[in-house]
Amino acid sequence: MGDNILKLPLAAAGAMTERPISVAIVAMGGQGGGVLSGWIVQLAENAGWVAQSTSVPGVAQRTGATIYYVEMMPPAGGRAPILAQMPTPGDVDIVLASEFMEAGRSILRGIVTPERTTLIASDHRSLAISEKSAPGEGIADSGAVIDAIGVAARQRIVFDMDELATRNGSVISSAMFGALAGSGALPFERGAYHAVIRQDGKGVAASLKTFDAAFERAANPVLPAVEAAAPAMPGAGGGPSSAADPRAARLLSLLRTSLPEGAWPMAWAGLRKVVDYQDERYGDEYLEILTRLHEVDRQAGGRTRGYDFTLAAAKYVANAMTYDDVIRVADLKTRPGRRSRIEREVGVGPQQVLTTTEFMHPRMEEIAGLLPMGFARWLKRRNALYAWLDRRVNKGRRVRTYSPVWFLALHTLGGMRWLRRRSLRHAEEMAHRDTWLDCACDLVRKDYALGVEVLKCRRLIKGYSDTHARGLSKFDTVVAEIRRLAHRDDAADWARRLRETAIKDGEGGDLDGLIRTIRSFC
Repeated sequence: MGDNILKLPLAAAGAMTERPISVAIVAMGGQGGGVLSGWIVQLAENAGWVAQSTSVPGVAQRTGATIYYVEMMPPAGGRAPILAQMPTPGDVDIVLASEFMEAGRSILRGIVTPERTTLIASDHRSLAISEKSAPGEGIADSGAVIDAIGVAARQRIVFDMDELATRNGSVISSAMFGALAGSGALPFERGAYHAVIRQDGKGVAASLKTFDAAFERAANPVLPAVEAAAPAMPGAGGGPSSAADPRAARLLSLLRTSLPEGAWPMAWAGLRKVVDYQDERYGDEYLEILTRLHEVDRQAGGRTRGYDFTLAAAKYVANAMTYDDVIRVADLKTRPGRRSRIEREVGVGPQQVLTTTEFMHPRMEEIAGLLPMGFARWLKRRNALYAWLDRRVNKGRRVRTYSPVWFLALHTLGGMRWLRRRSLRHAEEMAHRDTWLDCACDLVRKDYALGVEVLKCRRLIKGYSDTHARGLSKFDTVVAEIRRLAHRDDAADWARRLRETAIKDGEGGDLDGLIRTIRSFC
């Protein structure tokens, strides 16, 4: 998003004040909010001030952040001040937010005000569980926060503090401490902040380096940077030009001779995804399906519409063919790059050892889905035996992924792709895929836009286990309703509305209500 720094003359907080200076810190777990509040208290106490900090924990797993609250003031005639334990809306001098949407939530809580508050926030995003698990694109729009910050805060200092901290080998709390010093919102010298970091005694060199970089960024105001353009979609900006692997080169050649040029980037991204998921033969199957769908598109007059049907198919067929199963989950958890990414994200130093503990809760449904189709169906018909096995499998487990035993088990399971094509889960997924595509092809011949909307309904299906089952249920419900209204001239508009409502169902969407409305006139 770029730097967004506005500095105004201070009024609320100063060297001598009859009211405390209040600081609210909104931080997620692992981002050092407790350390930062401790540093601020120490900063005040080193200057002979009276300071007090409190905290209210948020809900775990990023559905809420912890609010740390600090009040401080210089001694007044030997009398001990009375300090509050929670921020009061309209009465907070400084708000520090470790993540961009937390800055927005601070504004909604009313603790950021244009008459008083200096808002210091990192503009990077750490996605909430609700954003990750939502069907389709569930990432919250940051635009509203950008607009609100411009009018809600008296002074604002906003830039990517997480990236700055990572680049300098430290954590975001050091960057936020530096930005606080650079803002001038507290009446303490830069050296006093340095003394607090040295006093802490942990990672001093990296923390000071990060602090100084953030201080300079905040202390030297710049005009708000023009927001960077959205990153290009993988493969966008022209079709693939080459492939080093001879097998990939053959598939690339087939793609270019079978599909229109406008679909090459998306089809190439989809092809790489399915080959990575399974093998080269799976890539052949993907291209065969796309070729067949493109022919339907051509016959339906897709050329005059930019072959939107083919383009949507290139994306959503690849997603349908790379469903999450036990093999896929195990493969992703043991890939070499994953551990490096985790180490980079949490800032593991050269003298530190990383261990990861993950919660896994397999059901017998996932185990049966991995078995050969005939045996799995035989097993599921034995209700008593199936229930007995489920009671022993269906338990939560805490797995240390990189311990020798568990890593070997997961790595072996992730390499069992040869089982996938014969499994019950694969047979069910492919049958569902073919039914969906047959429906889309049938409708696109009658109503081009409606056929495209049916392909896009695949957005409703994602995830693993219960999440996948819920998405599949919504998908089947939506497609059934689309068939019901397919004869209408405005069917594509209603299909789009059904899909978007299903995506938001339970969070601002009422799918059942919309279906009742449709059935009232259809």
